Amino acid sequence: MIPKKIFFVKGVGVHRDKLASFELALRDAGIENQNLVYVSSILPPNCEIIPKSKGVNQLNPGQITFCVMARNETNEPNRLISASIGLAIPNDRSTYGYLSEHHFFGEKADISGDYAEDLAATMLATTLGIEFDSEKAWNERKQEYITSGKIIKTTHTCQSAEGNKNGLWTTVIAAAVFLMDQ
Repeated sequence: MIPKKIFFVKGVGVHRDKLASFELALRDAGIENQNLVYVSSILPPNCEIIPKSKGVNQLNPGQITFCVMARNETNEPNRLISASIGLAIPNDRSTYGYLSEHHFFGEKADISGDYAEDLAATMLATTLGIEFDSEKAWNERKQEYITSGKIIKTTHTCQSAEGNKNGLWTTVIAAAVFLMDQ
């Protein structure tokens, strides 16, 4: 079972019940009717990245669906939460890439997203033998990775939100959803 396609989703949900808040975040993301199975972080070789709208249309209710998911939740008023998925794609698409998940408190979407992207790129860089200075800022390392010619693209998907002011549960998710041949 090797996925042939992947798409990215994100969502936020708010409810008095923690589980219902998660359900609403899944609805916001468009994957609420799936039986989700969380997997680790490998982008299969030659896996095609497709738009969310095209991916969601290929899903059937009740289907077992594999995904890499980041999830965070709070019932603390105004507490900032985030969930991010990072992606690093090798130049040689016949080899695998990396996905990373990151969930954090107190980080804005751009910071959380950059962190997840950095994680995925760093994991791929170490696999490909790219030398880099881990003390350099992410933007500097990103340029080193791309100019190495071994990493073609890095990106991220992130959802952040502030905890509901009335103390309702707030859940954020970001996910990379895999599709098998159909």
